[in-house]
Amino acid sequence: MRSRMAGALIGATMALSAVAATAQQESTNRVDAMTDWSVFEGNEPRECWAVTTAKETVNTRDGRVVAVTRGQILLMVFFRPEAEVTGQVAFTGGYPFADGSTVNINIGGTEFEMFTEGEWSWPATPQDDARIVTAMKRGADAVVTARSSRGTQTEDTFSLLGFTAAVEDAERRCSS
Repeated sequence: MRSRMAGALIGATMALSAVAATAQQESTNRVDAMTDWSVFEGNEPRECWAVTTAKETVNTRDGRVVAVTRGQILLMVFFRPEAEVTGQVAFTGGYPFADGSTVNINIGGTEFEMFTEGEWSWPATPQDDARIVTAMKRGADAVVTARSSRGTQTEDTFSLLGFTAAVEDAERRCSS
């Protein structure tokens, strides 16, 4: 069981890294925008994703607000037909997460937990992905809290305006 999970984690990490590399480029493959969300489409491998950046960020250490340097802070849902990935939720906080830590996402008062590896986090199962996507479609914002490898607590707030249209567009683009 553990080796199967480890293989899935490695595969997910590689997939997320590929998406991140593409998402970080000033890309010409952005195909649509819906309010606060954008839709991207890529080939080789075929993938589509809806992505947004944080609207508000608070970083604290020892209970005090601190200024820290972070990379891109992204919340996304992606589809990769060749890998049978449909609606996988992912978050990158722009820093390496603390070893063994989890990321918490709060949508309308409902809490979800995501596992971490390096600078990425994602839910444990496709069923968890589906529950989070459903909550995101119903919610107004998502608040993601995490801990960096340096001990900084981060709280990032993402708008969910345009999420439903963007994620449905990304899914439609990668279903054909």
